[in-house]
Amino acid sequence: MTEETIRIGFVGAGANTRSRHIPGFQAIDGVELVSVCNRSVESGRKVADEFGIPTVYDNWVDLVEAEDTDAVCIGTWPYMHCAMTLAALESGKHVLTEARMAMNAAEARAMLDASLMEPDLVTQIVPAPHTLEVDSTIREMIGGGYLGEVLSVDMVSQTGFIDYGGPLHWRHDADLSGFNTMGLGIWYESLMRWLGPASGVMAITRVNVKSRKDESGAARFITVPDHAEIICEMASGPVAHVRISQVTGLASGDTVWLFGSEGTLMLDAAAMTLYGGRRGDTELSKIDVPPEKQGAWRVEEEFISAIRGSEKVTHTSFEDGVRYMEFTEAVARSAQSRKMVRLPL
Repeated sequence: MTEETIRIGFVGAGANTRSRHIPGFQAIDGVELVSVCNRSVESGRKVADEFGIPTVYDNWVDLVEAEDTDAVCIGTWPYMHCAMTLAALESGKHVLTEARMAMNAAEARAMLDASLMEPDLVTQIVPAPHTLEVDSTIREMIGGGYLGEVLSVDMVSQTGFIDYGGPLHWRHDADLSGFNTMGLGIWYESLMRWLGPASGVMAITRVNVKSRKDESGAARFITVPDHAEIICEMASGPVAHVRISQVTGLASGDTVWLFGSEGTLMLDAAAMTLYGGRRGDTELSKIDVPPEKQGAWRVEEEFISAIRGSEKVTHTSFEDGVRYMEFTEAVARSAQSRKMVRLPL
């Protein structure tokens, strides 16, 4: 191995790993893909054959402990992220883990604590990608006073009419997904990029579809909500209303409204188009985001550059992962207790 070469093993090779992470790493000079371990040896071999990866493991522990590996890309469901991250860090490996960070806040904090004990190792979470194109512009406009004092936020993400007959997805299974509910953590991650974290959460959630059939045809009881109404006190001042739903038929698409003392911003998330207006305007106008300000997916590049010491991880750090895992858990706790839950937990 030359000094510049970074050797990566993949634990879990689902759709995002195959479509983004593996091609992303292959496009970077001096990166070598050395191994893969998937849910079965057969599926691992398929991935290895497709991408020219030389070694297939039938046990993820062997991959993590292998001496020919410098970094581990974890592409499993959240229920394995903590154990695999702790093992990888203990074995001296850099870690890129798929989102969501963990099952709950305790696991997330354990991952962060372990990373802080190994300051020479890079840790990164795959970021929520949907607002990367406009994040810097929104932050710049807020910081530059376009809104004045930010007072209120209305964030809505919804998928349409309730689907009683759909198949069981891993996201419906709390044993695999933990407190991660629909797109809640993804949207909160974007909200933190613009306004910082919440200081308090009140929530009402519903499980409207209480069972679905798994691959064998057996009915599985569901505890993960498919509708959530959340009021947040943001530490930076504004109040935010967040609605995440899979039961709101014919509603408008995903939108975010930011209301300030002097202006308003609206993000049409479906078209990723930003609109704004200020005191004295009669309507919103489209805000063109110049190409040089548009963010883009560069997860693999940032991870490798951080290992090489040429930049730091910004999307997304373990610290931010802990914050969004605390938020999603606070939503669940508030929904159970019918009380406000203060953050950080």
